[in-house]
Amino acid sequence: MSRVIVFGGHGRIALLLSSLLTEGGDEVTAVIRNPDHVADVEATGATALLVDVEAADTASLAAVIRGHDAVVWSAGAGGGNPERTYAVDRDAAIRTMDAAAKAKVERYIMVSWLGSTADHGVAADDPFFAYADAKWAADEYLRGTELEGTILAPGTLTFDEPTGRIELDAPGRGAVSRADVAAVIQATLGEPLTIGRTVRFGNGTPESSEPIAVALAR
Repeated sequence: MSRVIVFGGHGRIALLLSSLLTEGGDEVTAVIRNPDHVADVEATGATALLVDVEAADTASLAAVIRGHDAVVWSAGAGGGNPERTYAVDRDAAIRTMDAAAKAKVERYIMVSWLGSTADHGVAADDPFFAYADAKWAADEYLRGTELEGTILAPGTLTFDEPTGRIELDAPGRGAVSRADVAAVIQATLGEPLTIGRTVRFGNGTPESSEPIAVALAR
C-alpha cells in the first residue's frame, strides 16, 4: 500500500486516478480548492483536503505532503487568464516540487501535455501560449531537481472508453482517453523504470499501441 497525494483532485483524470488507486488498496489524499467538490472526491475513496495552492507557501505545502510516498501534480488553472495560468501551472507546481524535497517525498509525477517542448511552436499572441510556456517551465524545473520525477505527456484528451493500451511518442495530436491517462499514472507510480523519463503518449491504433505496463517498462 502507498500513500499518494494528488494535487488538482477534482479534475476528471484525478477523479479516475483516485478511484483506481483506492480500489487497488492505496491511500489517496486529493487536494482541492472548492469545498463544494468534497463529496465528488470522497466518492472515489480518497480523502479530500482543502488547500489553495496559489496562496500556499512552500513550508505549508511541505506539511501537507509530508508522510506520503508520492506526489501527483494534476492541477491547472484551466486556461483563460494568463496570470493565473502562470500562478498555478508554473509557480504553484514548482512550489510543490520544492515542498516535496523539503518533506523528503522523492517520487513526483507531473501530468503535462504532448507538446511540452522548448520549441512548442505556440505563438506569443496565441491564448494557449501561457499554458504552453508555464508547463514547459514546470517540466524543466522538475528535470533539474533531485526528485524521482516522471513527466507524463499525453496528447489530446478524449472521453473514450479505456483501452489499456498506449503508443509512445504518438504522432500528430496523440488522442488518448482520460481513463487511459489515469491508468498510465497509476502504472507509473509502480514502475521505477519511468524515473527520470518524459513519457509522451497517445492511444494510437490497435496495431501501433501496446499494453500500458509493457510500454512503460521499455
